[in-house]
Parts: sequence; structure tokens; C-alpha cells
Amino acid sequence: MAIKRMKNIPIEDRPREKLCLKGKEALSDQELLAVLLGKGTKRHDVLALAQKLIAVIDRKGIDVAIDDLIDFDGVGKAKAALILASFEFVRRRIKKDGITFEKPSDIVPLLRHYADRKQEHFLCVSLNGANEILNTRVVTIGLADRSHVHPREVFADVLVDRGSAVILAHNHPAGSLEPSEEDIAVTKRISQAGQILGIAVLDHIVFNQREYLSFVERGVPIL
Repeated sequence: MAIKRMKNIPIEDRPREKLCLKGKEALSDQELLAVLLGKGTKRHDVLALAQKLIAVIDRKGIDVAIDDLIDFDGVGKAKAALILASFEFVRRRIKKDGITFEKPSDIVPLLRHYADRKQEHFLCVSLNGANEILNTRVVTIGLADRSHVHPREVFADVLVDRGSAVILAHNHPAGSLEPSEEDIAVTKRISQAGQILGIAVLDHIVFNQREYLSFVERGVPIL
């Protein structure tokens, strides 16, 4: 994704001003994080810094920690603490009782913010035995061939979560949502590995900014 430079953005389109004028829904993930950061450094403006942090947060999900953030130039303990505190506040207040997956449409809102990414993001949503969502993580970014997504990359953190099931997903920045032969093959391979581990693959969802396709709803085999 191209990084916008703050000095090149009209004042009304800068993150804080844009939020006030157009509402929080109008901001990208990068812009929302930039609001939390407040300012950048001499080397990186706030939007560039936010973009670097997003890659870490995507990978770690809700397990992101202070040490994951303070390695970046311009992020000290105060900014890292503000980011983590905001995450935890939302988790407690907004998602206090967990989100239960019953049908594909339940999971799509949690994925939709990845739809504007310029590269394909292969995602894994982990769930417990009650089908409550534990975490959402980015497994790989920008692979031209998803057959290179290895089951160990998918399940490594799910085992740490003590997850009982997963939902796979990936965004399509452009083109049809119809699953390719590679999509189907990698889904079956991950499902077979999951059977050995006792972790079920419940669905694979392909999505863009407007719509989604569920393997289960479409009747595409996942095992």
C-alpha cells in the first residue's frame, strides 16, 4: 500500500480533522492508528509510522504487546501503552462477552477493514469450543501463489490460543471472488492438517469491499 505523506494531504483530509468532519467510519486503519499516535518523528511522519505498526498488529492480533511496538523509532512506552490501552478498552466494553460465529456473515465485519489493502492478505480467525472468536491474524501477505501457505503457519498461534476451530479468509483487491483451484487445494490441505491437530476448518471466506463468498455457502469442498 502506498504511504501518504502528511504534508501532501489537504488539512481537511488529515486523520484527526477527517475524523471530526466525516466520522470514524471514513478513516482507514492507517489513519485511525495515526490519530492514536498523534505525531511522527523527523524520519517518519505519523502516517508512515502507523503503516509500519499495522504490519505488526496484523500479525499479532489482540496478542500484540508493548515490546512489539517500542522497537519502532518514534514509539516509546507512552505511545505503545496508549495503543494497547485503547485495544483493551474496546475488547472489554464492546466485545466483553465475545463474538460467536454462527454463519459467514457474522465474521465478515471483522475482516472488512482488510478489503482495501492493495495486496492479498491470508487471514486466520481462531475460535474456541463455543465458536467464540479468540483472535484474527494475518498469516501471509502478497503471495502470488496461495499454495505456499503452509498449515504450520496457520495453526502455530491457534495452538497457543487453545483454539478448537478456525475460519480461513483472504481479500481479493480486484477481480472475481470465485475460488481458484489453488484456493480449494490449500483449503483442503489446511483442513487435513487441522484434523490431525483436532482443529476444525469451518469455512474459507473470500471478500472485497462490497461482497464476500463463503466456501460453505457456495458448496465448495473444504476437506
